[in-house]
Amino acid sequence: MSANLKTETVLTQAGHYIGRETGSIVPPIQPSTTFARNEKGELYSSDHMYARDQSVNSEMAESVLCELEGGASCKLFASGMAAATALVQTLRPGDRLVVPSIMYWSLRAWMISFCEDWGISLAFYDPTDEEDLEKIVNEAPTKMLWVESPANPTWEIVDIEKAAKIAHSAGAQLVTDSTVSTPLLTKPLELGADFVFHSATKYINGHSDVVAGALITAKEDTRWEKVCSIRAQQGGILGPFESWLLLRGMRTMHLRVERACENAIAIAQHFENFSGVLQVLYPGLTSHPNHETAVRQMRGGFGGMLSIRFNGGKEKTAHIMGRLKHFVRATSLGGVESLVEHRALIEGDGTLVPDDLLRFSIGIENVADLIQDIEKAIQA
Repeated sequence: MSANLKTETVLTQAGHYIGRETGSIVPPIQPSTTFARNEKGELYSSDHMYARDQSVNSEMAESVLCELEGGASCKLFASGMAAATALVQTLRPGDRLVVPSIMYWSLRAWMISFCEDWGISLAFYDPTDEEDLEKIVNEAPTKMLWVESPANPTWEIVDIEKAAKIAHSAGAQLVTDSTVSTPLLTKPLELGADFVFHSATKYINGHSDVVAGALITAKEDTRWEKVCSIRAQQGGILGPFESWLLLRGMRTMHLRVERACENAIAIAQHFENFSGVLQVLYPGLTSHPNHETAVRQMRGGFGGMLSIRFNGGKEKTAHIMGRLKHFVRATSLGGVESLVEHRALIEGDGTLVPDDLLRFSIGIENVADLIQDIEKAIQA
C-alpha cells in the first residue's frame, strides 16, 4: 500500500486525486477517443494515442485495484466475461486448461465451446476434493489451472496456496477468480496465484450500475503481454464513464463488504438449523467442510454470498423464492440490495446445482428485516 496506508484509506482516497487547474478532488471524465500530436508528430503523452488502447479514467481505477491486490499490473475490461475470456484466449491449440466442475455457469459454458473450437484440452476437477484437483492437473501436461474461491453457487473454498504449488510443480499458471472474496478478504497473489480475475460488476462497483471486469497479474510476462494485446485489438477496454463510476464505487467498497459479511453470517447462523431448511452453504459456518481453509485465507469476513437448500424439492423452493418481499429476484450479486436466484432454473439443462437451492446475495439492509422475510417465506 502507498506509504504503508491501510486498505480503507487507499480505497477512500482512490488515488488521492487533486485537479491541477481547480483543485477539484473528484477526477473528471475524459471522453476523448483520440489524442493530439505536436508539430513534430510526437504525442503529448507517450501513454495516450487512442482510447481503444488506453483510457485516463480506467487507468485511475486500475492503479487502485493493482495496489489492493499487490500486483505488477491491472487491466480493466468492458465486462467480467471479456476479462476472463481474454486470459483463456492466450492459450494455444494443444494446450491444456483445468477448471472446476462447479463455477460461474456462463464462463464454464463458454470455455467448453471455445476449447472445442480451438483444439484446447479442457479438464474438470471436483472443487470439493483437493486430491482430485492435484490428480487432474497431473494427468497430462497443463498450461493453466483455474480456481474459483468461494465457488459459485455452492461456496466451496479452494486452498489457493496449495493449488499454486500444484500448478507450478506441473509447469502451469494459476488463475484465481476472486470475485466473491474481493481484494479485501483474500489476496490470491500473496498465496502464489499468477493472475487474479474479478467480475468488477459485483462488489468492486457495488451499485448494480456498471458492467466491468478486471485482471491483475503477479508479473508482466509474455502471457500478460498477450492479454494486453487482446484487449487493445478486440476493443475490450472499459469506457471512461463506466471507469469513473467504478472508481466512485470503490471508495466505499470496504464499508459495503464489511456490512454484507456481517449480514451474511448472521443469516447463515440463524437458518442453519431452522425448520424447513435442509442445508445452509456458507464458508463462515463451522459446519462448512472448508471452514478451516476459509479462516486461513480469508481476512475480515467470509463474503456476502450464501445458498440455502430447502426441504420439499424444486417446487417448494420456487414457492419460497416467490414469497420473498425484500429480496429482488434477479441475476448478479455484490450490490447494496439483496438478491435471490433459483440457480438450477436459470442454468437449465446440464446444471450441477441442486434444484432445491436458492442463491442469496446479501446486501446492506437491516439484517433483522432480511431474516424475518426469509422466515415468513418458509413458513408460508
